[in-house]
Amino acid sequence: MAKSFDELVRRTTTKKTRARAALRTQELLAELLLREVRQLAGKSQQQVAKALGIKQPSLSKLENQSDMQISTLQKIVKALGGELEVLAKFPKGTIKIDQFEPSHRQPAHHGVQELQPWTS
Repeated sequence: MAKSFDELVRRTTTKKTRARAALRTQELLAELLLREVRQLAGKSQQQVAKALGIKQPSLSKLENQSDMQISTLQKIVKALGGELEVLAKFPKGTIKIDQFEPSHRQPAHHGVQELQPWTS
């Protein structure tokens, strides 16, 4: 009798191994190319291009670029149903940079401030 792969994994691995595998899966999903994100969202280039008001070949070029404006990336992510957050990682912590958000706040203090860890 054939067994499902999930059942086989449950029978032949420990909870710790399955937990490590689940964590690695999340890590891999967090490192996707823009094209892969679009595919996971279940949208075609044509659909996203239409939502952006551009032609499909233009979206194809954007998906293959290694550099683009943050505003362009925000529009693409929004067309995919997501929201872009910009994070900067420093030795003392991670900072969310919110000046790219539509409702960004004005800095409370001018000048250089000591970095405080920011966690999500």
